[in-house]
Amino acid sequence: MANVTEIFGSSVFNDATMRERLPKATYKSLKKTIDLGLALDESAAEVVASVMKDWAIEKGATHFTHWFHPMTGITAEKHDAFISPTADGKVILEFSGKELIKGEPDASSFPSGGLRATYEARGYTAWDCTSPAFVKDGTLYIPTAFCSYTGEVLDKKTPLLRSMEALNKQALRILKVLGNTTATRVTTTVGPEQEYFLVDRELYKKRKDLIFTGRTLFGVKPPKGQELEDHYFGNIKDRVSAYMKDLDVELWKLGISAKTKHNEVAPAQHELAPIFTTSNVATDHNQLTMELMQKIAVRHGLACLLHEKPFAGVNGSGKHNNWSMSTNDGQNLLEPGSTPHDNVQFLIFLAAVIKSVDDYQDLLRLSVATAGNDHRLGANEAPPAIVSIFLGDQLTDILNQLENGKAKGKIYNNILETGVASLPKLPKDTTDRNRTSPFAFTGNKFEFRMLGSSASIAGANFVLNTIVAETLQKFADQLEAASDLKATIATLLSETVKAHKRIVFNGNGYSEEWVSEAESRGLLNMKSTVECIPTFIKDKNVAVFVKHSVLSKSEIESRYEILLENYVKTINIEALTMINVAKTEILPAAFKFSKELSDTINSVKATGMSVEVAAQSSVLKELSPVLSSFASNINALKKTLEKAGAEASALKQAEAFSKVVVPAMETLRTDADKLETILPADIYPFPTYAQ
Repeated sequence: MANVTEIFGSSVFNDATMRERLPKATYKSLKKTIDLGLALDESAAEVVASVMKDWAIEKGATHFTHWFHPMTGITAEKHDAFISPTADGKVILEFSGKELIKGEPDASSFPSGGLRATYEARGYTAWDCTSPAFVKDGTLYIPTAFCSYTGEVLDKKTPLLRSMEALNKQALRILKVLGNTTATRVTTTVGPEQEYFLVDRELYKKRKDLIFTGRTLFGVKPPKGQELEDHYFGNIKDRVSAYMKDLDVELWKLGISAKTKHNEVAPAQHELAPIFTTSNVATDHNQLTMELMQKIAVRHGLACLLHEKPFAGVNGSGKHNNWSMSTNDGQNLLEPGSTPHDNVQFLIFLAAVIKSVDDYQDLLRLSVATAGNDHRLGANEAPPAIVSIFLGDQLTDILNQLENGKAKGKIYNNILETGVASLPKLPKDTTDRNRTSPFAFTGNKFEFRMLGSSASIAGANFVLNTIVAETLQKFADQLEAASDLKATIATLLSETVKAHKRIVFNGNGYSEEWVSEAESRGLLNMKSTVECIPTFIKDKNVAVFVKHSVLSKSEIESRYEILLENYVKTINIEALTMINVAKTEILPAAFKFSKELSDTINSVKATGMSVEVAAQSSVLKELSPVLSSFASNINALKKTLEKAGAEASALKQAEAFSKVVVPAMETLRTDADKLETILPADIYPFPTYAQ
């Protein structure tokens, strides 16, 4: 058994390690940069580098790497040894402040959306001291931001850090107006719940679709799936439990507070949830979590699937993004307290979030749009593609009161009586939970439930931070100019509720009635990624990012191009994989069985005996038209793919892949799945869903 208190953070150059090892002046200087966002003292960096190197070598490190988040969706790293040659042919171990602060990876080989040409190779990584360095696999990992030679950002972290600063600036203005003189920094915090599937690795290796695309492109739903709801929170199997224990230990060493683990709804599906931390650290931690999930699975003879929909017919995987705002004097700005109707600070920040989500529904929906997530959103397993907010009865009632002038009271919490004398009375939460809501208030935070399981959380959070910063700025402008603050606040809250209450919905987001009602309210319903991407370059959306210095116009345009390219490349890989598997595995198996049936029928008839071959004939009659259709649809998909790829612009290509190629893939799958139900198990070429 692991001694959790000893191993937790043992591989991290965290605050306790810095306080113990750094000179006092250096530690104070670095802490000011981390806690207050002040400029980094380069002379302090030299001292930090030396101490960090010695600590890392003690932990077994021989190399260091600048670890960053390019637009690939995964992390990147280039390893350099600490060695430096000496005149006598030996080496010494060195690590300078310059090496700590700046690295130089190839900027032309990562997605840039046109910002970098192939011959324009230089890029820079810059040390993000707000996220602690750590040792893993004999290497010192230094979290960094990544930009081009000309200064444009090429990563997911830099916009997140910029958005956190934008929100901090505007939130402090609100707090100052309300009389808070102790808070000097506001940070956004996140706790991302991570869903994933585990399957046997030997079976995984026999499926090209899982290997190349992360999801099964063919497969019939087995006789038993999740219908009995017996997997959810069920007893964790020994093999999975051993994996989870190993994963916990490795995460704890890296200071990742893995807290909760359980079986999810679908067979072979599970979830891990950490305790929340600041948004940029949470982003680093989630990327590490996904990486370790997959690496540790190999040790246990398993494959970890992070795709949003690895299996049709059962629930896919999401990543619930629990978001809030906290001050450095210990306040959660979304904590309603025992009297939320009197909590002016809470009501202002709540109203700001409501207005932001309504004003920028399109950006929030875009922030979770991927080809993989298209399989989840809108189905009865994940939030609908319509963005709305769940508040629960109590807060909704308070908003209704605010709309009419002043909140005078609240619906008091009830005590839950179990009816069993020996069981304790339970205080009920102020709201129920609504799993169909995309953006649900859950006590003192908002749970943004639309994120896909494989996505970086950076995108959703830099959007969320930016749009809330925009609303807080508007609120601060009004409040700072107020001659009667109390009256201005009352008017502000009332007008905000009236203008944006349409975004609040506490009902069943899965129902068809909600789709109709949302349309009547004027809410957006963007069902596919390709519908969402053009919203990125709308004037109002470009303006909000530029205004708060989160992204420049050229950076937005580059990301727009990258999103389109990624979508096209993803679907193209899936379609090519389908064609390959269909032609080289399924088709030969179907031909083989067809021949076996024909040979059997002919052999029986050749005996001259009066023996019935109706059973064999009926199977052959069932098989033949499906086989013919399947072969025809392979060629149809190939032609469709070539035509879509010939479209002139990235947007036209993406639209063609979404509207033409994806339906052609579904048609081919339908035939393949029919063949699976006809072919004998010993002839079907790869493991089935049941296996």
